[in-house]
Amino acid sequence: MPSIEWTLELRFLIALGLGFLIGLERESSGAERKSGHLFAGVRTYTVISLYGFASAWLYRIDVAWGLPVGMISLTALAVAGYLGKIREGRMGWTSEVSALLTFVVGALSLLSDVWVPITLGVVNTILLSEKGDIERFVEKLDKSEFLAVLKFLVVTAIILPALPDREYTQFDLNPTRIWQIVILVSSIGFVGYFLTKRYGSRLGMWLSGIFGGIVSSTAVSIAAGRVAQRSDSRMFGALQMSLLASSMMYPRILVLIWFLNPDAALLLWWRCLILAAIGIILAFQFESHGDTAKVDSISTLENPFELKPALIFAAVFVLLTILTVFAKDAFGSAGLMLLALIVGVVDIDPFILSLVQDGGGYVLIMPVLMAMMSNTIAKGVYFSVLASKLRMQASWRYGLWALLHVPLILM
Repeated sequence: MPSIEWTLELRFLIALGLGFLIGLERESSGAERKSGHLFAGVRTYTVISLYGFASAWLYRIDVAWGLPVGMISLTALAVAGYLGKIREGRMGWTSEVSALLTFVVGALSLLSDVWVPITLGVVNTILLSEKGDIERFVEKLDKSEFLAVLKFLVVTAIILPALPDREYTQFDLNPTRIWQIVILVSSIGFVGYFLTKRYGSRLGMWLSGIFGGIVSSTAVSIAAGRVAQRSDSRMFGALQMSLLASSMMYPRILVLIWFLNPDAALLLWWRCLILAAIGIILAFQFESHGDTAKVDSISTLENPFELKPALIFAAVFVLLTILTVFAKDAFGSAGLMLLALIVGVVDIDPFILSLVQDGGGYVLIMPVLMAMMSNTIAKGVYFSVLASKLRMQASWRYGLWALLHVPLILM
């Protein structure tokens, strides 16, 4: 398929369309229109975008003052409008800032790659149109969790540039790479954590299992076992939640492997997807009696951006990196297999990531899948011990699932 040639005419249409889109949102939002004080509507925002395009055109034909004068003149109009609004006792300057951004979008439509103005224009429109949802989200935001994320980001911004980017000891421990892996794992985990908190309890146990599995399938399995232990009416829903969370382990680990070692991910992707599909089939093989009742928060899940779990993960990763090198040097592949089975009882992420970070091909498949198999067995045991009335149901499902790892290991 031939690539699009972004001619001057097409760039003009982009500036025209984006200005119209932003203006349409502002005029249709209703807040300012109902008050009788509309700062600007469809025509004005469209003209502002074209004004930016024309100013950029002047800049391109060596009229250097065209762009800054255009921006300054629009800023003066926006400030005058804002001051008039303040005198009338009204607050807020979203429309004025959007007008300035619309000017920038129009200018960038001519001067930059087209994805830049398109992205700015679309994101600006979405932020403007979703004002109500954003405000409700902020009201419900857990301040302690927000501060945890902020602290993690601040510490990362301070620590990461200061860490040496070279290998130490015979185990090739690279502090920068270790913390980058911590950031990667925490970021992916936080997506699942956020989705669980935001939507899981609203849409039922099965969705809590899917989202929670992105954070920690082991923690969700333990929480599901406790739900089944306390409530007979929710036993099957709890087992379904545990199986779905365990199914999410495979694509989550596959994504992590892909970031560190794309070649290993290419060897493992179809195996991981088959195992995930098996778990989903086992989860939906029985009726959960339509259990969509509100689920209390999965208390065993921790915010992945908390400093404590992040530092614990880093420590475990370093330990397992050392153990992996030692087991491989001292006992060869047999040592790796034994270590894979042992670490499966707890958290397999540090082990698998320490294994794949330095490359490798088919030799990685067996220990990675064995660790997954061991972890699947462990989660089945955790759930069965807590949910005694579902012990048989859980045992044969998790047992069959673990058994089906074997042919994929041997292929």
